[in-house]
Amino acid sequence: MDDKTIFTKLLGLKPPWFITKISLDEAGTRVDIFIDYHKPTRFPCPTCEQFCTVYDHAQGREFRHLNVCQVPAYLHVRIPRVQCSEHGIQQITHGLAERNSTMTFEMESMILDVEQECSLESTARLLNVDWHACWSIQERAVKRGFSRKTQGIPERIGVDEKSFARGHKYETLVYDIEKGTVEHVCDDREQTSLETYYRKFTPEQRATVKSVSMDMWDPYIAATKEYIPNAESKIVFDRFHVMKYVVDAVDKVRKQENDALRKEGNDQLKGTKYLFLWNQENVPLWRREEFARLQAQDLKVCRAWAIKENIRHLWDYRYEGCMRKYFGQWYWWATHSRLDPIIKAARTLKAHLTNIVTYAKHQITNALGESLNAKVEKVKRLACGFRNREHYRTAIYFHCGGLDLYPKRSGISLQVIGT
Repeated sequence: MDDKTIFTKLLGLKPPWFITKISLDEAGTRVDIFIDYHKPTRFPCPTCEQFCTVYDHAQGREFRHLNVCQVPAYLHVRIPRVQCSEHGIQQITHGLAERNSTMTFEMESMILDVEQECSLESTARLLNVDWHACWSIQERAVKRGFSRKTQGIPERIGVDEKSFARGHKYETLVYDIEKGTVEHVCDDREQTSLETYYRKFTPEQRATVKSVSMDMWDPYIAATKEYIPNAESKIVFDRFHVMKYVVDAVDKVRKQENDALRKEGNDQLKGTKYLFLWNQENVPLWRREEFARLQAQDLKVCRAWAIKENIRHLWDYRYEGCMRKYFGQWYWWATHSRLDPIIKAARTLKAHLTNIVTYAKHQITNALGESLNAKVEKVKRLACGFRNREHYRTAIYFHCGGLDLYPKRSGISLQVIGT
């Protein structure tokens, strides 16, 4: 079996197409495969699919294909143009690559596979492809994914912000809690940022939203109340962000007490920060004896920690009335603790209690959003940061958007380029 027969079978070429020449350069750095067709052949019009005679040929094109024994392969072909009696002169659908692309479908899919796992720099190096080509493929994949995506607003939404760069620069991220995907990314964390997402949908579509999980950020609250019907009963303040107020209060108590003890020459709270930030079940085995010894003393931070641990039980209840009753008991304890940071945190939670206890009805949190935030942070680290917000958003959609990214042949496929 000669080399032309082997590559004809590997490429899946069917008559009238055939390989005219295969060449390997002297340095062994590339394989060039030249493809032509037997004449005369009629090809279908790309619009009506009626078979027509060949009018002429477009200029010869080169397509990067998958490697052959670790050597880049390039396909060379002149794409015929047909003369249709109804639609005039048109170039046939060749099925090698997308329009205006220099990569075959197989090569582009391979690049997308590697980009899912590596940075663009690593992808370009591993596949011996230009960085700009890798970026163009990723950008085109995101546009392709959005064009295939069904327009609609999720029933259960999560809203959070993600830092873009230093200097309090943020992006607002909207999640589909059920699908685990990022639905929208926009600049800043202002009211208008979230409103740009809501305005994409009709009032009838927005009325289908059942719940919105978010932190206690007033601009997000205002935007949701403006565009989502009955938003007061649909907004759920995320458990993670609610707990953060209390956890931060515990840490403030620890710092204040540590400073006071160190002035007296007592450094027993030195290095204990995370002992009081961890949940009880997460305290490492090797530090539990140390923690028990601290708890046996009359320390303010131990009282603060106990108050923090007890508020966690608020989310065990499944009825709003029970949640309110439990919170009332906890609130009395917190506000009578004589610990100023704890008292301040408790009053903050009480001011937002209405949309904390809506958890009993909707049972949603932004836990998914936090995991996606971690994935976004990983993407940012792989890229060593982003200077361009648009590129940052594209990368988020590529890795977290749940989009259909891969190219699909339409019309005549590679296996039957012509008939």
